Amino acid sequence: MAIITDQDIDDLAVGAAVLGTGGGGDPYIGKLLAKAAIEQYGPVDLIALEDVPDGATVVACGAMGAPTILIEKIPSGDEGNLALESYEDHTGVNVDAIIPFEAGGINSMVPIILAAKKRVPVIDADGMGRAFPQLEMETFNVYGVPASPVAVADERGNRVLIETQDAAKAEWLARGVTIRMGGQAYIVNYGMDGRTTKRVSVPATMSLAIGIGRTLREAAAQHRNPVEALISYFSGTHYGYAEVITAGKIADVARKEQNGWSVGIATIEPFDPSKPKVKIRIQNENLVAEEEDGRVLTIVPDLITILDIDTAEAITTERLRYGQRVNVLAVRVPPIMRTPEALAVFGPSAFGLSQAYQPLGS
Repeated sequence: MAIITDQDIDDLAVGAAVLGTGGGGDPYIGKLLAKAAIEQYGPVDLIALEDVPDGATVVACGAMGAPTILIEKIPSGDEGNLALESYEDHTGVNVDAIIPFEAGGINSMVPIILAAKKRVPVIDADGMGRAFPQLEMETFNVYGVPASPVAVADERGNRVLIETQDAAKAEWLARGVTIRMGGQAYIVNYGMDGRTTKRVSVPATMSLAIGIGRTLREAAAQHRNPVEALISYFSGTHYGYAEVITAGKIADVARKEQNGWSVGIATIEPFDPSKPKVKIRIQNENLVAEEEDGRVLTIVPDLITILDIDTAEAITTERLRYGQRVNVLAVRVPPIMRTPEALAVFGPSAFGLSQAYQPLGS
């Protein structure tokens, strides 16, 4: 078990944006809230997945909604705590540890905020290994953990509790509530014991995100190529493989809010004029990168992250702009996310994509 330091939070914000694949919400706002929570309530421990006691009561938490909303609808920092209180009151349990439901963006920070006030550890794992746009797209759900009850809260103190037998229905209902809460809300759900948590979670994703941030920080200090450093770092992790699939200029961004998501297409014009343009389809997160002739370069669940060409820091969906010079990094997800059961829940067909999944680097 390790204490999450101030530097860890800075590194986590950078790394979580990379794992967020464009979505997950801007981690900068979450970073400020996490630091404020630790200053107010004291330090937070990060516990390795294998060290979680079998009998511990664990819940997942995070933000729901379109990432673009977060730019204007700033959270108060109390929303997650309200959702957790509602969950505990409804179930009669006392939570022993918090796990992120996704590793990306602000949702890497929400568990720290809750854990600081609750005085419990954060588990070094999550249920997505990246960010996905829908609540049922969790390894927790894939491997048998019920999504309900779902406690939802907003910055005005409104709270809703959802009970349903189906994770997709829980997503549909919670999404509707979130839209009516202004497009951004905070949830607690996927309650389980420690033994189950160890079986169904993507391991070491919080420390992975911290390592990504540290790698980029050290590369900048040592004047090394940040993208090369990042690819080398991934090669030594359970993700294993990463590559730059295109480099160029953002030539167009078509984006809108639809059914509580940010959806659209970003078009990248390569620096090399002999290479075709690349289109990246977005539903909160980057789902598929394909050339103009339809050839797929990378597709979900593998990660597609747009990086600033100078700093290699991730550019989230809501901050994509015409003219930005970028590298597009693709990263292969770990084996727990590539099983037939997992691909049925968050592979290409789950997003209505006709292309088949082919693991990056295979």
